[in-house]
Amino acid sequence: MTYYALSNPLCRILDKTPDQFTRIDMINVIEKKNIERLTFHYTALDGKLKELKIPVTGRDIAERILAEGERVDGSSLFKGMVDAGLSDLYVVPVYKSAFLNPFDENSLDFICRYLGPDGNPAPFAMDNVLHAAYELFKKNCGVELHAMGELEFYLLSRDEEFMYHASKQKGYHASAPFIKCGPILNEMMRHISQITGAVKYAHSEVGYVEHVFSQSEEIRGRQGEQLEIEFLPRPITDAADHLVLARWLIRNIAHRNGCVATFAPKIEEGVAGSGLHVHMELLKNGKNIMRNGQAELSSEAKQIIGGLCTYADTLTAFGNTTAASYLRLVPDQEAPTRVCWSDLNRSAMIRVPLGWGKMRHLARKLNPNESEAAEVLSNAQTIELRTPDGSALIHFLLAGITLAADWGLTNKESLQKAESLYVKGNIFKDKNLLEKLPSIPRSCVASSLLLDEKRAFYERNNIFPPSAIDYVAKLLRAENDEILNKSLSELPPDERLSETRKIMHKDLHRH
Repeated sequence: MTYYALSNPLCRILDKTPDQFTRIDMINVIEKKNIERLTFHYTALDGKLKELKIPVTGRDIAERILAEGERVDGSSLFKGMVDAGLSDLYVVPVYKSAFLNPFDENSLDFICRYLGPDGNPAPFAMDNVLHAAYELFKKNCGVELHAMGELEFYLLSRDEEFMYHASKQKGYHASAPFIKCGPILNEMMRHISQITGAVKYAHSEVGYVEHVFSQSEEIRGRQGEQLEIEFLPRPITDAADHLVLARWLIRNIAHRNGCVATFAPKIEEGVAGSGLHVHMELLKNGKNIMRNGQAELSSEAKQIIGGLCTYADTLTAFGNTTAASYLRLVPDQEAPTRVCWSDLNRSAMIRVPLGWGKMRHLARKLNPNESEAAEVLSNAQTIELRTPDGSALIHFLLAGITLAADWGLTNKESLQKAESLYVKGNIFKDKNLLEKLPSIPRSCVASSLLLDEKRAFYERNNIFPPSAIDYVAKLLRAENDEILNKSLSELPPDERLSETRKIMHKDLHRH
């Protein structure tokens, strides 16, 4: 097997792909690398990775832990959803997720799943909800759903170098010396690539803040550069784990470099917010089926779009969970406010980006000496949901997307829905069109009300337990932002800006 610089080190040691890892393989790694501890990671109700460190004092200990997992307190990890009287859960490692901890050379780490006292997946755990949704999807639709995320975030530093300042709102794909954090971004990309094998690329984004004005000591006075790490499509269950793990890695690498990484939806007025766009593709027999033989968008792709448009006003409940989310979702900021879709159009809720269709081997047009054709596996076509942001509860969001895709592929009216919501051009420049399109909720409270009203969308087939919907609705209502925009608009300019910054900065690390 050929390995590259960014190949998973465990694959090099074992000469296997992660899907082939076994318990005995993990024991071999422990012995070869003199591993001192196993670290178990699992996503809790706050959307963040948790960890449990287990010392390896002998082979028997390692064998038992790898075979049986460990116990954790579910009532603490899922506070408000799991009763203290029924609190014990098992956390059991997924071997294919194993990685060498880049921050602790003596640790072998795993992503774990929650199992209940009966040994079955705990139905309220966010990752298990997604797994259940995807099993339903595969059973009903007979195809695979892959997803990839675009993680946008601000890296806030105390850089004292006052040369080559970036221009406001012109940081897209900037290079050094106008962007200063390239080496840190390289470090992030290296570790995420080695662990997940699923990074597509990384670059600087539009946003730049020369000086952060804030009441938060953590970020006050810092310089902010907006960055993005985009992933490759993977089965939607794996995609969720990769995104949560990547946020953990990004925060740790930022901290080691004296910086703050925040995925907050907005950190300053007039500056680009940070989205968490999600791309999707359908595969059948391993091939992308998002375009038909005429290189047009396939009926299956349009059905998914119809499903997403049907679920759109409730998906915000999982993808936009803070009041600041709705300071990002405003016109003319490349963030959607209406339910619609379009080709290449960044003002639409769903964008159909460039695929390759019948276009193949483009480099041969520019390199006449290239005579050998490259092997191309698919047209790489995706559709992109642009609503979510960094406050998203990722597993719940992707579970909701999966159910929307399932509805689209199993209901004939989804095609009609998609056709009725197709738009061209910048929708914010066409008032007549804008008024005809359904609106995305404009507050967390509005999202909570719609989620409660349409909870059957998510509770069908027992995918989302009622306690999960109740929890999310309560979380959103606590933002108390139903009349926020109106209240802010009535304040004098200086006071309005001060209050807006308080809202934007109160949840720098929500999930």
